Amino acid sequence: MEELADPWLARCESVLSERRGAERQREAGAGPKHDLVFTDRLLVTLVHLRTGLPHAALAALYGTARSTISRAIGEIRPLLAVRGFAVPDRPGTRLRTLADVFAYAEAEGIRLRIDGAETQVRRPKANRPGRRAFVSGKKKQNTIKTTTISDGQGRLLWSGADRPGRMHDQTAMRTEGIAEQLRLHPTATAEVDDGYRGLANEFPDQVSAPPKKPKDDAPLGEQYARREIRRRQSSDRICVEHANAELRPWRPLQRYTGRREDYAETDRAIASLISDRSARRATRRKPSTELVLARQTAC
Repeated sequence: MEELADPWLARCESVLSERRGAERQREAGAGPKHDLVFTDRLLVTLVHLRTGLPHAALAALYGTARSTISRAIGEIRPLLAVRGFAVPDRPGTRLRTLADVFAYAEAEGIRLRIDGAETQVRRPKANRPGRRAFVSGKKKQNTIKTTTISDGQGRLLWSGADRPGRMHDQTAMRTEGIAEQLRLHPTATAEVDDGYRGLANEFPDQVSAPPKKPKDDAPLGEQYARREIRRRQSSDRICVEHANAELRPWRPLQRYTGRREDYAETDRAIASLISDRSARRATRRKPSTELVLARQTAC
């Protein structure tokens, strides 16, 4: 509330100033009052993002009009979306762009984990242009894909690059500038899955992807070696799957029933809240691998 109160007041004042078309004639606070104070507006938005309750149900709970709830959510949700993502062990610092994420990873020596997630959306009406653009070849339903980036402990660092479900992960990586960020930060490294193999081929020293499947007539030892390498790579990358799993309890990210134009804003608002919680986890330090000789005891 302390973080969003001033931006909300500034937004309200900007809207009133634009509506008046002139300077304020009365003191601040004069005129009709809001049906919902800022605290209730924030609480309504959080409840809607967490449980997916309809605006009409929230209006009945608060004893107000449905339009008031819709206006409150429309005001608070953009403020949550632009907050950025919390940085572990750096209170007050937030990552808002891909450039911030890769600069942070390069400075701290963090190996990024990158993965995509799909959320089911409503199917457009028949004969609408671009109706097939959201049909996912993997899910066999209308979806929107989102790219998620986490660190080695599954702490969410960034979520975005929203695109239709028909678009391949590799295409999204390039159109959103992730490949360009790898080029600008040559010491930044990442772990990816099979969907980003082309990126691993372009940046072999920075991006690690699972090995290709050998031919059927390949030696048995080669097949076992590939299976072991894939198992280790999956073990290193499972933390980003855990980061995606933290987003799924939020109802809008299970099946989004709102306007598809608002999905990106909703996803970033929820992800920013999740990053606040994940950033509070203590950083695990890897134990030293140096051998320590046991003290010899006298017989």
